[in-house]
Amino acid sequence: MSTMTATSARRAGMTKDERFVILASSLGTVFEWYDFYLYGSLAGIIGAQFFSDYPPATRDIFALLAFAAGFLVRPFGAIVFGRVGDIVGRKYTFLVTILIMGLSTFIVGLLPSAKTIGIAAPIILISLRLLQGLALGGEYGGAATYVAEHAPQGKRGYYTSFIQTTATLGLFLSLLVILFTRSIIGEKDFADWGWRVPFLVSVLLLGISVWIRLRLNESPVFQRMKDEGKASKAPLTEAFATWSNAKIVILALFGLTMGQAVIWYTGQFYALFFLQSILKVDGYTANLLIAWSLLLGTGFFLVFGALSDKIGRKPIILAGCLIGALTLFPIFRMITTNANPALEKAYETVKVQVVADPAGCGDLFNPVGTRVFTAPCDTARAFLAQSSVKYSTVPGPAGSPVKVTVNDKDVPYTDAKTSNPAIIAAVQAAGYPKPGDAAIVKMSNPFDIFRPQVAAIIGLLFILVLYVTMVYGPIAAMLVELFPTRIRYTSMSLPYHIGNGWFGGLLPATAFAITASTGDIYSGLWYPIIFAAITVVVGALFIPETKDVDITKT
Repeated sequence: MSTMTATSARRAGMTKDERFVILASSLGTVFEWYDFYLYGSLAGIIGAQFFSDYPPATRDIFALLAFAAGFLVRPFGAIVFGRVGDIVGRKYTFLVTILIMGLSTFIVGLLPSAKTIGIAAPIILISLRLLQGLALGGEYGGAATYVAEHAPQGKRGYYTSFIQTTATLGLFLSLLVILFTRSIIGEKDFADWGWRVPFLVSVLLLGISVWIRLRLNESPVFQRMKDEGKASKAPLTEAFATWSNAKIVILALFGLTMGQAVIWYTGQFYALFFLQSILKVDGYTANLLIAWSLLLGTGFFLVFGALSDKIGRKPIILAGCLIGALTLFPIFRMITTNANPALEKAYETVKVQVVADPAGCGDLFNPVGTRVFTAPCDTARAFLAQSSVKYSTVPGPAGSPVKVTVNDKDVPYTDAKTSNPAIIAAVQAAGYPKPGDAAIVKMSNPFDIFRPQVAAIIGLLFILVLYVTMVYGPIAAMLVELFPTRIRYTSMSLPYHIGNGWFGGLLPATAFAITASTGDIYSGLWYPIIFAAITVVVGALFIPETKDVDITKT
């Protein structure tokens, strides 16, 4: 077929085979995200299984960091597999990444806990997370590039937005499998051994994914370039050692993917963590609330992807970052109002102070969970933060012992490092809710969504998901269009995975550490707000619109 005929056919619409390519690559990516997000959805239980030698606060941090480890290596996966994808081809890279991801997930399901094999358990777990991160680092750029290179001119935003749904659908699928398993075997058995079932089920998804990807053909744009002898022999050098391209990589990171990532992870993962760890909503209910918001919101990836074909990618992405930065605080406060009204009231009416000599109070910021607090001032504040109690630190006389007051009444203080019943009793008597308080939102079944309390929370979470779809729906098309075919896989993958792997992946642990260090459950939101605002400024000033770019150029 001549170039002119092929171009005309593409503009007329997608062929049946090309539609299969879009569907097949999207399904395979859903399964890969399912594997990756299982860990994030079960971080609390996995922390108890593999970091059981640590106190609960440190255990939670370690669990989140083990999750983040997979994000940290994603840029390296982007470099390794991006190079392979630009030299060998998109299809073969798909097969390698899905095999690594699927087998790593399956092995997690078989891995003995720390109580059985000791320190080897967390070491092997983190190693498997690193393998998952490397595989995912090579997956996304290939999927987005592959789909974009099949899509007709003027519809790339719409077609690549199917790939953008895969991360959310993968998370949604993981939540469904977790909820189904929990419902069948019960919470106690699920925490003991049932959490392994979703990991083991992934081997079936792996088989389906491999079968699908074996049926795919190479991208026509890449194949034509390779047949003409124009493929890059050194994509890393061309992508990053040439300033004209390296500059675009840097701008894509700070002007697009950094803000997109923090909005994405705040709207989905941090929202889930906030519900469970800070608002003390039970895991079953929290997962259902997130699942419903994803179900209602996922279609908007396609809406904003298609809209970006009409009005451009840049205004939609930057608008999502800006609106998110301006409204995260009120939205999360309203989530608290509805999910745990007694906690919100206590935040407004109960005054808790830690009175201590400033010389004995250190910095509580501990995102990597390795610091051990021993000073009474630090252990008291850390305990209050872990209990979701808002506190302030008041300077005491030099050399004076630490004193905790609740509504100006002294509370006997011993060692709040692990437990202090007197403090808990005092704050609960003042108005803080007890565990399992009847006012805390609780869903009795998956369709218990029509009560005002539940519906309001789902509505607020839906708004967060809507922000996610705005920033994420058009991003694949825009990244593809920023770079030439010969180095596209390598070039677009790196800023995407630094933005999402580092700025996004580290968000839950860092935001929680900010919250713990300040005693304010909302203070962690400054993390996504600041980075989203930076992206708005950089993107508005330096990122060009790309929707009309010809991506067939080498």
